[in-house]
Amino acid sequence: MDLAGIPILHLPVYSFKSPAVPKAAWQLIRYIRHHHIQIVHSFDAPLNVFAVPVARLAGTPAVISSQRGDRDLTGQGLKKLLRATDHLVDAVVANCQWMKRYLVEEEHVPDHKVRLCYNAVDLERYQRRNLSPSVHGLTVGTVCALRPEKGVDTLLRAFATARHADVRLLIVGSGPEEGKLRSLCAELGVEEACHFEPATNDVAQWLSRIDIFVLPSRSEALSNALLEAMACGCCPVASRVGGNPELIEHGENGLLFQADDSAELARHLTELLADEPRRKRMAAAALAKVSAQFTAENFIRAMQGIYESVLSGVRPEAARSTTSAG
Repeated sequence: MDLAGIPILHLPVYSFKSPAVPKAAWQLIRYIRHHHIQIVHSFDAPLNVFAVPVARLAGTPAVISSQRGDRDLTGQGLKKLLRATDHLVDAVVANCQWMKRYLVEEEHVPDHKVRLCYNAVDLERYQRRNLSPSVHGLTVGTVCALRPEKGVDTLLRAFATARHADVRLLIVGSGPEEGKLRSLCAELGVEEACHFEPATNDVAQWLSRIDIFVLPSRSEALSNALLEAMACGCCPVASRVGGNPELIEHGENGLLFQADDSAELARHLTELLADEPRRKRMAAAALAKVSAQFTAENFIRAMQGIYESVLSGVRPEAARSTTSAG
């Protein structure tokens, strides 16, 4: 049981090559059958590949998968397996309109199978905190895994162009690109103005230090990091990829730029650093948007609607007594 009293079945499978896979699959089948589970909803790759066929073997009435990122990032082998699961499920949950289009147009998932449920943000957890003023003045920052697709190199190049003496850059996260990014900092001459902070569980503390949050990704679906930054009162700037334009209305509650275009991003940073009223106005509008649209209540309502709709379509009499497992 977790702290909310929800039962948890732990299956120690860490690789599809592991000899533990058959035993874990049989454990899950028995668990599903013993508890008469009506819906199995798997959460993205690689769990889709494991849980979807197992749920079908268990005879689960409704089987749902999730897709929350570009499948090219998973590798070709896993991508082929994910495509196979698309034929086994009753629905695939996408977390933004861009992802829904991607699944239909690129992955050829039937339109009627793809259901939309936007992510939610914990507004209480991501309230902006009152911290001591930074001795550096304004802070431009990002929070992400330091991987190539996150485009932090674009942010560094833009910052080197736009910065002035009392502005610093904060990069929160860990990953394989850290060494290259630190070297790029030194090459661009911004090493002293840039602080790298390892990945942390207390993201809100670091977001509260950021005035302008930048998401420079080359690939995104609906970014939790961007949602959290908007909830924390940062002025958001993001690349025009994936679901980012669904969160940011350019010029209203943030700014958008073309991925990899450090010159365009530098222009946005220069404008925002020099215009405090505009920066604060867009930050307030960003907070208002997530507070109105990306709440836990809206998420629960949308997901409940998906479950009831899918279950009633495959087994009408079961819709009244739904039990779900993820």
